Amino acid sequence: MIFPPLKTDYAGRGGPMFRLALRTGLLTVLTLGIYRFWMKTRVRRYYWSAIRPGRQPLEFTGTPTEMLTGFLTAVVFLAFYIGIVNLLLMFFSFSLFEGQAPAYAVSFVGLLPIIFFAQYRARRYILARTRWRGIRFGLEPGVAGFVWRSAVWWTATLVSAGLLYPAQVWALEKYRTDRTWYGDAKFEQGGNWKSLYGAMKHVYLGAAIAIGGVVAEVTFEDEIWLVAVAMGVVWMGLGWAYWKANRFKRLTEQKRVAGAGFRCRPRPGKLVGIYLGGTLAISGILTAMLLGFAIVVGLLFGLVDEDVLEAGMDLTDLAQLPAWMGLIAGIFGYFTMFLFWGVLREVFLTLPLMRHFAETTEIVDIDGLNDVGQRARDEFAEAEGFADALPLGDGI
Repeated sequence: MIFPPLKTDYAGRGGPMFRLALRTGLLTVLTLGIYRFWMKTRVRRYYWSAIRPGRQPLEFTGTPTEMLTGFLTAVVFLAFYIGIVNLLLMFFSFSLFEGQAPAYAVSFVGLLPIIFFAQYRARRYILARTRWRGIRFGLEPGVAGFVWRSAVWWTATLVSAGLLYPAQVWALEKYRTDRTWYGDAKFEQGGNWKSLYGAMKHVYLGAAIAIGGVVAEVTFEDEIWLVAVAMGVVWMGLGWAYWKANRFKRLTEQKRVAGAGFRCRPRPGKLVGIYLGGTLAISGILTAMLLGFAIVVGLLFGLVDEDVLEAGMDLTDLAQLPAWMGLIAGIFGYFTMFLFWGVLREVFLTLPLMRHFAETTEIVDIDGLNDVGQRARDEFAEAEGFADALPLGDGI
């Protein structure tokens, strides 16, 4: 029997996400960050339940206490690294080189393996706590291999001035995909590293135009060449949206599991619209809030101290306010902007991006998926704690 492709529905909406992100974000601020792990769990469950391949939603089964415990475990380790190792590095740096720059350089290089470790473990945790049709996903232990491969590939990418970046993305994705399971069925990443270079062509072209403009401006000392630099930068930005859409398409369509495959049709123009429209919307709302906040604060402080307004102070200039009033206004304003930045980012960027990628993806040749058996629950200590503590892995 031949089954038709499974299209992916997306049930997420901006209104419910705004209310959820605002409520959980406010609780996170009021609890000085402790509620963050409950916030991440609730937001992730909302996103997962909104993605419905074949009208059957994904499930996220992770718990806030797992994330909190993992975070505390990671903090203990990182406190030792930052407090002891960096102190020793600083001591030897001043003793041998009479400066602190070598210590910072060695410390950063030493932190990179921990970053790669965090990326792999975060993905393993998310997959282990994700189900579809009641079947768990999973990722095999293999963090050591991912760490040294990441170090080698990032070094090669930097040495090649970014030319090897598509090959790096494919190689690291293949390493993780080939160790990913859906129940007792193993994923396979097909294709090869050459397949991603076409997706990067506009980024390279934009970079070439920008670099050429810089060289021409330095050579001929004519500012007209700065127009070429600006054009190259804009082209690179648009090219990055093209890269993201085609990278997702090519990597996803090259994956197989239990004989099933994927078909994707993300549109680069749509991604550009989401990024530009979302950024403008967030900037406009935050700017309006900031101006409104300054006006309200000025009026309120004027009621408390009439001399503030009688002095002819511009309501947007808080420099003349008493120090304690400025401190309170600054703290309140900072946390308000911090809260609404996170809320608006979810509504205007993350949610539309997830909707577009979900609705343009379908599963084909699904016969073998009906025979997939359940996978044992994957238990490990620190959840995605290292990714939270650095912080990394905040992306859905």
